[in-house]
Amino acid sequence: MAEMNPELIEKIRTCPNLPTLPAIAMQVLELAQKENVDITEIARIISKDPALSGKILKTVNSSFYGRSQNVSTVSHALVILGLQSVKTLVLGFSLVSNLSKSKASGFKHLVYWKRSIYAATAARTFAGKIKLLQQEEAFLATLLMDIGMLVLDLVLGAEYGELCEKATDHEHLARLEMEALGMTHADVGGILAEQWKLPPLLCTPITFHHNAEGATDPALRTLTDLVWTAGRVADVFVNQEPAAAILVVREACQRNWKMPEADADAILAEIGLRTKEVASLFEINIGKQISYDQILKQANEALVNLTLQSQMQTTQLMEQNQQLKHAASTDGLTGMANRAAFDAFLAEQFALAVKDQKPLTLLMMDVDKFKSVNDKYGHPTGDVVLRTVSAIVKSAARKQDLAARYGGEEMALVLPDTPRLVAASVAETLRRAIMSRPIVAGAHQLTVTISIGVACYEPPASPLKAPAHLVKAADLAVYAAKHGGRNCVKIFALKAAA
Repeated sequence: MAEMNPELIEKIRTCPNLPTLPAIAMQVLELAQKENVDITEIARIISKDPALSGKILKTVNSSFYGRSQNVSTVSHALVILGLQSVKTLVLGFSLVSNLSKSKASGFKHLVYWKRSIYAATAARTFAGKIKLLQQEEAFLATLLMDIGMLVLDLVLGAEYGELCEKATDHEHLARLEMEALGMTHADVGGILAEQWKLPPLLCTPITFHHNAEGATDPALRTLTDLVWTAGRVADVFVNQEPAAAILVVREACQRNWKMPEADADAILAEIGLRTKEVASLFEINIGKQISYDQILKQANEALVNLTLQSQMQTTQLMEQNQQLKHAASTDGLTGMANRAAFDAFLAEQFALAVKDQKPLTLLMMDVDKFKSVNDKYGHPTGDVVLRTVSAIVKSAARKQDLAARYGGEEMALVLPDTPRLVAASVAETLRRAIMSRPIVAGAHQLTVTISIGVACYEPPASPLKAPAHLVKAADLAVYAAKHGGRNCVKIFALKAAA
């Protein structure tokens, strides 16, 4: 709360026209939260309002609830449907009746209520499909999720109306609200839900339907995700350009419930049909209704273009990720694997060698008298030397091997499933190839040599028990090669580097 706009919060709290929870709704909510619920008392309270009772009975007997037997009293409705369903209807009807009377000079109320009823119908429909227990809470939380818009309309009037006009869609509106007001209509809805003392099952989805990560309780997170998805379904039926919303809903259905595109489209078509009936029950005008099939036909070309764009973006993202991955594991100067990649590869191959009881050999190489090359010819020439030597080392690596720059003028070649004598032969070939390759750097032509140390993990009784032991052994062999006159290959042995 501290991060939100404190001045606006104060304006909201002190607004004389702020929506209030109707008396009957408050009484039903309080009674429903008691441990020993008196259903007869709840039925008596609801029956005091003939209009409300009539709406509840009409709804209970509608196809929206799909009950085979006729329900003629509120008490019967409570028995047949259960307390949660009737509580939802009481709260829903009472609030919609009160809130729909609000007519300030800001945003378009007809669009608001049309979107709300489509979203609420979608929430209950999806909740039924995925066997969510809180189907009634899903309906009511979604019906009220944008109530903060009504509050902002009352508090800010034309200023909020202008903000709504700028928004290209509902998600964009939330971003504009955050930029202009320091909080969204979801935040405002959360404040009102708390004032009304609504339970967390309603309060949390209302507050976080634009930021599901904020719902930390896993059970409430599922409900909040559902409410968000239902909002995107409403966009399909309300937005002038619905293609983007259709794609978002399809993706959400696949991601959250492993639902294929055809099933998601079938549910959208069902929601389109059911909303007309639900809207009439709540006396909400949704205007001329267009079926989902018609919407889909109109959006078909845009959907194809968006799908192609999405595929291109996915391909570009994969390419960028590959480039980033390559850059993160590659030495910039030589193009060899870098130290981090070497460490990871060696650890992986060592574990495999131990598991499969196969040899693993490491060649460590050091360019002889490299410092004198830098001192005499300069660092650019030294770079040419390193690039030339690394190219020869890389050319010796097989598919399963790894050539890496270990650091400075040190290079390494990891040879999985390679006995030490075979690796020693590879090392000798490398040494000869580098020695016989003249290196041209500007006006200079140089001949360089390398010293190579060979160390091998040889099961079953190798003294080298870890990757670090293999590196240390190869280093000792390089040290022996340096002190043996350079330009030679030395193989690590347990007692001494020979």
